[in-house]
Amino acid sequence: MTKYFKEVEYKMDIDFLAKLDKAREFAKVPFVINSAYRNPDHPQSIKNPTSSHIKGLAVDIRTTDSRTRYKVLNALIHVGFNRIGIADTFIHVDDDKDKSQQVIWTY
Repeated sequence: MTKYFKEVEYKMDIDFLAKLDKAREFAKVPFVINSAYRNPDHPQSIKNPTSSHIKGLAVDIRTTDSRTRYKVLNALIHVGFNRIGIADTFIHVDDDKDKSQQVIWTY
């Protein structure tokens, strides 16, 4: 059971959520989840059938200002996430061991 992410537990990997929970605790700011698990039939999944969202190993966290973006990014790295995508309005994080590790990309 996680402290912060009960609403996104459905079909999410529990170890991923536990790690995300630790990051949220460290950041001391809410993690508003824009996207979590995606069904394989979801339009984004059809566009990207190898998405970690389909495995329940990814979320997109809303970040609309630079201070929040810093706190979220710092916390994710602090707890050991090493697959992070940064966009203007969200940070994607996943823990998919089948993909390249120690990467940060932009959208």
